[in-house]
Amino acid sequence: MVVYVEYAIAENFLLDGLILYLALKIARSRVKVWRLLLAAAVGAAEAVCFPLLSVPVWCAYLLKGLGGVLICLIAVSKGRIRTYLITVIAFFLITFAMGGALTAVYSFFDVEYAEGAGFIVERAPVSLVLAAAGIFAVFGVKCVKYFYRFGKLQRSILPCVLEHGERKVTWKGLSDSGNLLEFRGEPVCVFSSTAAFALFGKGLKEAGRITLNTVNGTRETPVFLCEKMQVGKRNFENVYLAVGDISGKDYQLILHTAYTEGSYETDADTASMAQKSGGKRKRRSLSLRK
Repeated sequence: MVVYVEYAIAENFLLDGLILYLALKIARSRVKVWRLLLAAAVGAAEAVCFPLLSVPVWCAYLLKGLGGVLICLIAVSKGRIRTYLITVIAFFLITFAMGGALTAVYSFFDVEYAEGAGFIVERAPVSLVLAAAGIFAVFGVKCVKYFYRFGKLQRSILPCVLEHGERKVTWKGLSDSGNLLEFRGEPVCVFSSTAAFALFGKGLKEAGRITLNTVNGTRETPVFLCEKMQVGKRNFENVYLAVGDISGKDYQLILHTAYTEGSYETDADTASMAQKSGGKRKRRSLSLRK
C-alpha cells in the first residue's frame, strides 16, 4: 500500500482539528484559532512520523497517548486543571468514537485499510474521510449543545410543594430570572390553567388580574392566592399565582426570583438575577421560555 505523505498530513491535520474543537467545546474552554491550528499541526506531524518508529506495542500505545495529551495541552487556552483534564478525556473518547465510525464507513464502502499499533492506514478518497468526519463533527456539536442546555435546565428546576385548603400538590418549578411579575406589591409565580384546577378545584376564586406579556402576545390573566408554598427547603405563605402558558414538560411552575434567591446555590440564573434585573422590580411582564 502506497502512502502519500501530503494526503496523510492534510487528513490528520483536519481530523485532529475537528476532534480538538469538539473536546474544547465539551470542556467549555475558549477556542483560540492559532492554538487549535498549532495543536492540529503537531498532531498531524505525530501521525505521519509515528508509523516510522520501530517500538514495542505497549510503547507505541504509550507514545500515542502522550502525543494526544500534548496536543490537548497546546490547544487549551489558560484554564484550570479541571479544564485540561476534561479536554484530554473528551479528546480520547471522541477519537475512539470517530475511529469506530470511520472503520464502519470503510467496511460499508469496502475500503481497503490496515491497522497498526495505534494507527490506521486506509486507501480511501480524502473526500469520503472528510465527509464522514464532518458529519460526525456536526452531530457531535449538536450533542454537546443539547447536553449543556439540558444540564442548565435541570439545574434551574427546584422541587415545590403547594398547599391550599385540603389540597396539596408536588410540582417542579423553573427558576427563571426573567420573571419579575408583581401583584399588589408581591411577587407572582406562573402556572397553567390545568394546574390551577388541580390546586384550587372547581371553586377557585380570583384574587385579581394581571397583564402578562409573552411570546404569544399581551393578555390579561387571572391571579390566585395560594396559602402555602415550599421551594426547596424554604417556606412561604400567601403566594400569588398567575395563569400562563407553561411550555416546558419538565416543570409545572415558573418561579419568581424572590422565591429562588438562596434556594439553589448552583443555579447560575438565580446567582446573576440581581445584575440582570437591574433592580426593576415593578415590571409586570414575563417572557416565557420555549
